[in-house]
Amino acid sequence: MNSRANQLKAFDRLLTIMDELREQCPWDKKQTMETLRHLTIEETYELGDAILDNDLEEVKKELGDVLLHIVFYSKIGSETKDFDIADVCNSICEKLIHRHPHIYSDVKVENEEDVKRNWENLKLKEGKSSVLEGVPKSLPALVKAGRIQEKVTGVGFDWEAPNQVWEKVEEELSEFKAEVEANDQDAMESEFGDVLFSLVNYARFKNINPENALERTNKKFTKRFQYLEEKAKDLNKPLKDMTLAEMDVFWEEAKLYFRQS
Repeated sequence: MNSRANQLKAFDRLLTIMDELREQCPWDKKQTMETLRHLTIEETYELGDAILDNDLEEVKKELGDVLLHIVFYSKIGSETKDFDIADVCNSICEKLIHRHPHIYSDVKVENEEDVKRNWENLKLKEGKSSVLEGVPKSLPALVKAGRIQEKVTGVGFDWEAPNQVWEKVEEELSEFKAEVEANDQDAMESEFGDVLFSLVNYARFKNINPENALERTNKKFTKRFQYLEEKAKDLNKPLKDMTLAEMDVFWEEAKLYFRQS
């Protein structure tokens, strides 16, 4: 591992390169915070993919891409004289110190839940009108549901036991089924959302990350379907010409194959 001196030297090197690119590269010169925004989101998802794949070499590369964006935004901020990278670093340092009084002050905590509650209460004292203010509007809905539930839990708004949450899941499923039978499209969508929200809540009680769990299933399905496609090619038979029964044979093969590999 690099020494702190080498870490700081590497960071200084990145800042120097950013200065040079902003001055000399036609593409870098024309970028704004708005043009970088969608690229930053893409880089963040790529980092997420690398983490899910447990590809640490790729994690390192993607962290570099994300860090570049942070430096890029800070460079633009310095040009408008609003903030620079030092301001960014000092801002998060001050926030961390303020939000961790059990480390930097005399507040006592017993466990992780105490830390979370203190965090949310401190945010309210900082002038936020709602504990939900910190949940980004543009988060994917599944992730947002989890963050909303984590936030309200931090101020004590929560179920007491997992079985209570599961009863809520069953209640929402029953209501969804009733709307399906009534064939009310708008009500079906509303109740389906309630089902998903309650399942996300139950997952939290079981220490399951819903986003990771769903992506795991996405990857599993993709592998199996691509196996099916390869088998169809071997038979020189387009999938659209195969019966569901024929496809199911290869689907079951795929399940066994990937379980063993």
